[in-house]
Order: sequence, then structure tokens, then C-alpha cells
Amino acid sequence: MHFPEISPALVSIDFGFVGLGTFHLRWYALAYIAGIMLAWQYATALISRPAMFGGKAPATKDDLDDIMFWIILGIILGGRLGYVLFYMVPYQQDVIAANPMSVLKIWDGGMSFHGGLIGVTLAIIVIARRRKLSLLPLGDIAGVVAPIGIMFGRLANFINAELYGRKTDAAVGMVFPEGVVPGSTPPAYDWVAKQWVYNGYEFARHPSQLYEAALEGLLPLLLLSILIWKFGALKKHGLVAGLFLLMYGTGRSIVENFRLPDSFANDLPFGLTMGMILSTPMWIGGAWLVWNALKPKTLHSPD
Repeated sequence: MHFPEISPALVSIDFGFVGLGTFHLRWYALAYIAGIMLAWQYATALISRPAMFGGKAPATKDDLDDIMFWIILGIILGGRLGYVLFYMVPYQQDVIAANPMSVLKIWDGGMSFHGGLIGVTLAIIVIARRRKLSLLPLGDIAGVVAPIGIMFGRLANFINAELYGRKTDAAVGMVFPEGVVPGSTPPAYDWVAKQWVYNGYEFARHPSQLYEAALEGLLPLLLLSILIWKFGALKKHGLVAGLFLLMYGTGRSIVENFRLPDSFANDLPFGLTMGMILSTPMWIGGAWLVWNALKPKTLHSPD
């Protein structure tokens, strides 16, 4: 099966007549926008139902609007800084030395989910303290809405024919274009002609982007939504956030066995990948949050 040649840009508008070149409305940017907007709407729906949290919503609409602004900054800045720290500093020092400004080039690719997660966590902590809000319930809201953005992001990775998987003979294998348009830089497509390039030696590979969309996005979204709408999981503060961390860490680690590792970070010991290593703290933090949410609460009797 060949990769369906979907243009990475939904719309391209030529502004050359005014000297501005061509504007490309890319699927990846749309994925970020759609994920954030839908997550915002879902979070708004949750805080409008105080009973789901045990009688009091953890934030007002104004609080949520403020939080979302800082979360967006956390996603972008944390995602890029995480990529620089986790992938560029250890493995691409020559790239940084040749062009130090490359660390700022988000448009050339390079965003780390784990860095984005740290950025979002810090944003929530700062706003919770500033507005005197309960941290764990806010984390629970983030835990149930985050899979929306993850799912859209992985689907955009598929459309961009990036982050594809290892070679396979299985029926699910897909032949992705691996060539580079002469004079361009990866990803391997020509923005003008909208044509992907096949070199002729491509192999069928796992469509690991779709695996991640399902295991890191769709599945956690469905399971966590069932838990909060049918079983009142939001009343156990920290439970949903912890389960999200555990589910993402597990899903990511499973898919890492099918996803092609970065060429500059494929020699880690014991068959580990950077994605697996970075998911380990998520398991630890998630397990603690679940334990803390489910442990019996000590009742203090009056003196």
C-alpha cells in the first residue's frame, strides 16, 4: 500500500504580486488549532458541571481562558525547548554550532511532546498559584482534554509523511516517500508542485503515526471520558491526570517498537528509544497520582 499523497498544505495562496511569496495553510498548523479549540470547548463543558467535581468547579470561565493562553505558550515553548534539550544538545551539537539560531526554527520541525507536557504542567502550576485554584482538579481537566490535541497532531504527522515506522512485511505496511526534492530540506516534498518524491528503494513501513493517534489520543480520550461521565472519576482529584500519564506512557512505549527511531538517537542501550526513556517519569508520576487519589482518606477526629 502506498502512502496517499495528501498535500501538506490545505490551501496555498500566492502573494508574489506584492512581494510576499506564497502562504501555505498547513495541516500541521490546523491540527494544533483544532486540538486546542476542541480541548478548550471540552474543558469549558466540564467546569460548567460542578457536580462532576464533587460540588464545586475548580475554575471559572475567566480562569480557564487565562489558563488556556498560558497552556498554548507552554505547548509551543516547552515543545521546542524540550526538543532542543532532549534531541539537539545530546545529538546535534554540530547543527547548533553551525547555526545557533537553528534552535529557534520551529518552522523547520522539531517539537517534543514531553517538553510540551513539562511546559503545560508549569503553566498550570503557575496559574493555579496565582489565582489560588486547586491544582489536581485542573490537572484532571488537562488529562482528559490533552488526548484531543495529541490525536490531531499524530494525524498531521501522517499527512506530512513524517515519523513513520520501521520496515514490515505485514499487511498494514505502507510505502512512504523518502526522497528529498533537490535543493530543499526534509520533509521530502516540494511545496510548489505539491509532489512527494520516491527514490525507488523505499520499503513498506508501519504507519506508526496512526498507531500513536489511536493509542496516545483516541483510546485515552474515550476511556477517560467514560470514567468521568459514567463513574465520576473527577471527584477523585488527581486520578484522571494520573491515568492519562500512565496511558500515554504505555501507548508511546508500545508504539516505539514500531516507530522508526531518529537516525541520530538509534544507538541507545537495551533496545530503548528516547521516547521510552522520556515516558518513564510519566509512569512514575502517573502511578503516584493514581495511588494518592485512591488511597483511603484519614479522618481526623476532634480533640
